Amino acid sequence: MTQSGPLAPFLARLAQIGLRVEAQVSPGLAPAQLIQVQPGDWGQLGTEASAWGCRWVAGWGEDMGANTGAGAAMGEEGSGSIRINACFEQAGAYLVARTAVPRAGPVLASHTPSYPGADRPERHIRDMLGVAFSDHPDVRRWTRHQAWQDSEFPLRRDFPAAGRPQAQTPGDHQYSFLLAQGSGVYEIPVGPVHAGIIEPGHFRFQAVGETVLKLEERLGYTHKGIEKIAEGRNAEGLARLAARISGDCTVAHAWAACMAMEQAADLEVPPRALWLRALMCERERVANHLGDMSGMLNDIAFAFGFYQFARLREEWQRVSREAFGHRFMMDRIVPGGLAVDLDERFGAVMRDEARALRKQIGKLMAIINDLPSVADRVRGAGVLKPEYAKALGCVGFVGRASGADFDVRRDAPYPPYNRLTVKVPVHHFGDVNARARVRLEEVTASFDLIEALLDGLPTGPIRAGWTLPKTGAEGLGLVESWRGEIMCFVHFGPDGRIARFFPRDASWVNWPALELLIHDNIVPDFPVCNKSVNGSYSGHDL
Repeated sequence: MTQSGPLAPFLARLAQIGLRVEAQVSPGLAPAQLIQVQPGDWGQLGTEASAWGCRWVAGWGEDMGANTGAGAAMGEEGSGSIRINACFEQAGAYLVARTAVPRAGPVLASHTPSYPGADRPERHIRDMLGVAFSDHPDVRRWTRHQAWQDSEFPLRRDFPAAGRPQAQTPGDHQYSFLLAQGSGVYEIPVGPVHAGIIEPGHFRFQAVGETVLKLEERLGYTHKGIEKIAEGRNAEGLARLAARISGDCTVAHAWAACMAMEQAADLEVPPRALWLRALMCERERVANHLGDMSGMLNDIAFAFGFYQFARLREEWQRVSREAFGHRFMMDRIVPGGLAVDLDERFGAVMRDEARALRKQIGKLMAIINDLPSVADRVRGAGVLKPEYAKALGCVGFVGRASGADFDVRRDAPYPPYNRLTVKVPVHHFGDVNARARVRLEEVTASFDLIEALLDGLPTGPIRAGWTLPKTGAEGLGLVESWRGEIMCFVHFGPDGRIARFFPRDASWVNWPALELLIHDNIVPDFPVCNKSVNGSYSGHDL
């Protein structure tokens, strides 16, 4: 197997130790390299990738159908099997590894022993497709929450999209949370229903006095069946669905899904549309970082800062509504380009807005940084050690606050970022303060990018005519959302309809960090620690 590129030495290493690896060509998965791995070598692949320093990005499966079913009708190889994929990254180079197991009694080695971040994704595959990971350390359900029987797997082709709902879903009270033992240890259950307007998620604390010994999360309460209801949609319908995976990442998720579909269709998007997509994505980044700063200050009871950052976010989103017709810019990104153009007059408005906001943030931070009461709550609180962030594969501001120097826009650049300079702030303390500082520095970097995007905005059309991809075509989308890297996979069936859609939100790899960074903190610091991570429940609970 002859390979070139950054991952060539790793692939040569796999061949050297006798792994049966076959390089395959799938243009829609570019820039990722695709390899086919024998199922018996799957576990060893994870071990070698970890030893080589690759980051585990995502894992997903796909039912290829029974021998006489949909897979065979689509003319696909491997019908009668379940195809398992894992994506790795190193130095901005991506690798998609693929294997297949039979639909009847599928068993595969786990990557979790080598990659702790693979834990929940593999449990999700098991719950949704019935694939057993033989050496996985946790056999508990993750996604199902008793909503369907043990023998039912919703992502199998023969499972109806509407499911087979019972009259009443049984309670999930038998989920076995891990316990801490010892004198004075007590348990605090929080959620899944919370006092505020946030989505549901359960947190189980073990504490002594006010000191947290252990935290375990239980997510999945907003499971929407995104992957299942994507099946059979056309391209435009999938873009609308992707935009609703997580409302605060609507631009980034829609862009990733459309990028994947456009890759599969070999469709060239007009330059103006690409630059405007980036403009919207940077506006989404600024709005959410401002909102998170507001939320973190609220969680330490600094009302002045809470209101001021919330005000700035609101004013920013009002301009987005005027310029693009929607506060969150939802459904503006469509297959082939954009649904709306930007009126020329908004260029000056956005430049002035960015300049004014720089000054206001500077004044606010001069006040906030001078307050010992703020510093006492955020410095040294919720420390995520760099080695933990690396082990989990944390991305975005969570990873960068703990030394993980990676950003898709810079390290695996996609248009128009391949023509721009992207500043990526990185800190190493890993505490709440570091995560706040990364956010603020990213806001400043986004202002620079917004000005560059407006200065270089091309003229021309904003949408190309959609062409139906070939049956079996697949595509990969990689976008840096405000939370971090989004990876999206699409696979087309007949008539340009979606056969498989898998979006991996950054929250999948960032949520587990909260369980580690809360250790030895006091219970009252949990809200600000949680907000400093701000994982998306909806983005995780597909």
